Amino acid sequence: MIRTHLHERISLALEERTARLTILIDPRKKAVFERLCDEEDSTPSQVVRRLMRAYIESRTGKPWSAVAEGKSLSRRKSG
Repeated sequence: MIRTHLHERISLALEERTARLTILIDPRKKAVFERLCDEEDSTPSQVVRRLMRAYIESRTGKPWSAVAEGKSLSRRKSG
């Protein structure tokens, strides 16, 4: 079972869920994934967001912060 940490819950509250990510996967893999998500009482979207945050944190070497990333994106767009 994947445990939720306090900073993950705070990040979830700060995230804006307005972007859509569409992926193509093997139907059997999708069925197993959905069953496993259901077993831990999570939606597939919750698990994918958790996996994405973990990936971002492992690649950047720092905890995910929606607020800090939002400021960084604003600077890049306006600069």
